[in-house]
Amino acid sequence: MRVIDEDGKQLGILSRSEALQLAAERDLDLVEISPDADPPVCKIVDWGKFNYQRTKQLQKNRKTAKTLEMKQMRFGLKIGEHDLAIKMGKVTKFLDAGHKVKITLVYRGREQAHKEIGFKLAEKVIASFGDTIAVDQQPSLAGKQLNFVIRSSGAKKEITNAKT
Repeated sequence: MRVIDEDGKQLGILSRSEALQLAAERDLDLVEISPDADPPVCKIVDWGKFNYQRTKQLQKNRKTAKTLEMKQMRFGLKIGEHDLAIKMGKVTKFLDAGHKVKITLVYRGREQAHKEIGFKLAEKVIASFGDTIAVDQQPSLAGKQLNFVIRSSGAKKEITNAKT
């Protein structure tokens, strides 16, 4: 195994017993850093200090990592205009927060004979956002559900209040 001392200097390739003896002489521990390497890499360190620093680094990485959730919104095919507008408002809030949104259109009963209605509704939903979204997964039929995934493309949609 390749052995590295506490200062980061390579001591060369030693047998396991030689490496353990060297670590014992220095009152330190022998820690396997890279077991998949050929030969495996071990380091002579103080295990408590090494483990503490590794734990702190993992906590720091977890704190800075941004977790993006996949939100989901379900529609029926016979959804009314107002209900659709309310759900689209919620989808907009999810997109503004940076989440991806999986939209599911549910077919019930005899609606399954008219698959094109769901695809038209999906196109209507996608078109209502314009160029402010990107479609990550195109509408696809899976059993009794039509699913597609959208995310914000970064462009903001301008809303104009025009009175007619």
